Amino acid sequence: MGKLPDGEEKVKETKRMIDLVRNFIGYREYPKYGMVSRYFVYKQALLKEADRLVKTNVIHEKEDIYYLTFEELREIFVTNKLDYEIICKRKEEYKLFEKLTPPRVITSEGEIIAGEYKLENLPAGAMAGLPVSSGVIEGRARVILRMEDANLEAGDILVTSFTDPSWTPLFVSIKGLVTEIGGLMTHGAVIAREYGLPAVVGVENATKLIKDGQRIRVHGTEGYVEIL
Repeated sequence: MGKLPDGEEKVKETKRMIDLVRNFIGYREYPKYGMVSRYFVYKQALLKEADRLVKTNVIHEKEDIYYLTFEELREIFVTNKLDYEIICKRKEEYKLFEKLTPPRVITSEGEIIAGEYKLENLPAGAMAGLPVSSGVIEGRARVILRMEDANLEAGDILVTSFTDPSWTPLFVSIKGLVTEIGGLMTHGAVIAREYGLPAVVGVENATKLIKDGQRIRVHGTEGYVEIL
């Protein structure tokens, strides 16, 4: 670029803009921070109303409101009436849904796309997945299904179903990532590349096949995981 007409000026301007982006890119999280902060206030207000419903025997426990739509909840706040069978039915459905395994790929039209990994070039016993962040690393596997249960030490390898932005602080401690769900541009894959962590995603039943505390090797370049 420096050899083009006005190239030196363009180089300086480009560098200036890159520096601005690097310095202020953290502000991209501000809108979400504001929304999440407000959602916490909304949740506390709703739970306060739910406590009133418990005292008037409309619901059995405050958390019952989580099984209602906002429109249903608003109607109950006004009428103080509820067919509790709705709550019981949805609790049973939730228990059933927890046992389901989501498909690895589903389109916006609801079509499920299935496929199989090529296993002929993998070591015996290796678990295949998608290579999304290059490198090879060994360490202790920490199988974590809920972020609030995380008990990580520096150098651990996170093994989980999937990650979302709320999991990002955990990436400071780990040195590798394995997930059951994900692709090249899903959260865990993107953050792993930003932090330079070897990562393999789309490893079927990883949280069941890998036991918490086992030593594993993550091949982020080739796309497979080994239990050592």
